Amino acid sequence: MEFGRISAPGWPLDRFQHFLRSASVPQEKPSTPDVEDPPPYLTVDDLLGRQRRVYLETYGCQMNVNDTEIAWSILQKSGYLRTSNLQEADVVLLVTCSIREKAEQTIWNRLHQLKSLKSKRLRSRVPLRIGILGCMAERLKEEILNREKTVDILAGPDAYRDLPRLLAVAESGQQAANVLLSMDETYADVLPVQMSPSATSAFVSIMRGCDNMCSYCIVPFTRGRERSRPVASILEEVRKLSEQGLKEVTLLGQNVNSFRDNSEVQFNNAVSTNLSRGFSTNYKAKQGGLRFAYLLDQVSRIDPEMRIRFTSPHPKDFPDEVLQLIHERDNICKQIHLPAQSGSSRVLEAMRRGYSREAYVELIHHIRESIPGVSLSSDFIAGFCGETEEDHLQTVSLLQEVQYNMGFLFAYSMRQKTRAYHRLKDDIPEEVKLRRLEELITVFREEATKANKTFVGCTQLVLVEGLSKRSATDLYGRNDGNLKVIFPDVAMEDVTNPELRVQAQPGDYVLVKITSASSQTLKGHVLCRTTLKDSAAYC
Repeated sequence: MEFGRISAPGWPLDRFQHFLRSASVPQEKPSTPDVEDPPPYLTVDDLLGRQRRVYLETYGCQMNVNDTEIAWSILQKSGYLRTSNLQEADVVLLVTCSIREKAEQTIWNRLHQLKSLKSKRLRSRVPLRIGILGCMAERLKEEILNREKTVDILAGPDAYRDLPRLLAVAESGQQAANVLLSMDETYADVLPVQMSPSATSAFVSIMRGCDNMCSYCIVPFTRGRERSRPVASILEEVRKLSEQGLKEVTLLGQNVNSFRDNSEVQFNNAVSTNLSRGFSTNYKAKQGGLRFAYLLDQVSRIDPEMRIRFTSPHPKDFPDEVLQLIHERDNICKQIHLPAQSGSSRVLEAMRRGYSREAYVELIHHIRESIPGVSLSSDFIAGFCGETEEDHLQTVSLLQEVQYNMGFLFAYSMRQKTRAYHRLKDDIPEEVKLRRLEELITVFREEATKANKTFVGCTQLVLVEGLSKRSATDLYGRNDGNLKVIFPDVAMEDVTNPELRVQAQPGDYVLVKITSASSQTLKGHVLCRTTLKDSAAYC
């Protein structure tokens, strides 16, 4: 861990030391409308946004979408306004990703564009402030501050509470940073502000960080160790989302199904759950706490008409009680993301994944037996350190054997700080990585098309999201398995009132009979508007 760096030439030493002491992320506590007592060199007024306009851009995973909502919630309470117009912004914040080199290069390119915008700022307006938030701020703090003088503030994933103070320091013309990782920050008392008022679904962060320490992964170094939100705060957030009329919630975490709430002493007496058969961990076994199965059970009881999803899980944390719960509850989606990363046991060992190919395939069979009709998705990395052609072909054969409905495939990108960076050699030429990636993508699409064609002729429950991007006469939504479904925007019967003809709206459940399928999309014709409860008789 390390404190954020503050570039503060000319500050008295005692004043600078005071800032460092105060820059650590505050511990969780109930939110209050009162502003905390500021450091001696900042007044309460300095910490207020004074209606300055903030423009937020989000890059990367769903966790960053949720982080954006958390950051905006904090700034909104401090008096900032939100704008979707970059030209009228007083503050531009980029919520960044470091998972691959390409993601970081995107941010460097964006900063070059923003530098031009900043230099052209009229002197009659307040100076434009630019900030880097999230994983890239944590990983490349020194390089960003030294290389890009256009950047005014850096805030790591655990420092969003400090944004008003960092922006206040930046107003004096200084660069300001807080990238301290926390052992307990979960933002449990910060209610995220939804980015889209018309959204039908929302992400709810239930835990942060990761302890798995896979050799290729930067996440433990940019987001810190695992810590889980108290169950009560999660249930409160989901209830509020239900009251707002949202129809789908996705529980988020880097290792979401290793959730463990130890916030109360009595929780430590909870019965421990077992790992998936044939799986192991890279850390000492943890005891006690309210586990993921308990949370999933409680969340699914809040609103029977609200779909529940979760991502991203680790294959090791799928005890039978979780699988049984998914099977039994109509509103828990029958869709599981099961990151494999490779089909070669030798490569999996080098990745420190904690399982062999055989154990993974056995888990796949067990899941499909436990949850008939389940949709599966996965992650794969092409060209990891030392991967041979034979290793690659084993990954190809795993794709053929499992037939995933969805997949996320990438070429390996070495990340500093990771175990692979220190102990392995990135010895696969870039052209070989890309060739193997293309081969994996081709096989995945072939197999996904086969898997998705099994839906043809079946009736699917679809949660409507809006107009299709490719046709103004079509709507789209997602089925239980999270596949996109496209269907004509026509009048239909409402099962709760058969005499009524209605047009489907975002947030409606409709029944769609599937007529065609591809590797990414299902198409069909709509039958009627329904409810999640009533749909069971048709699907």
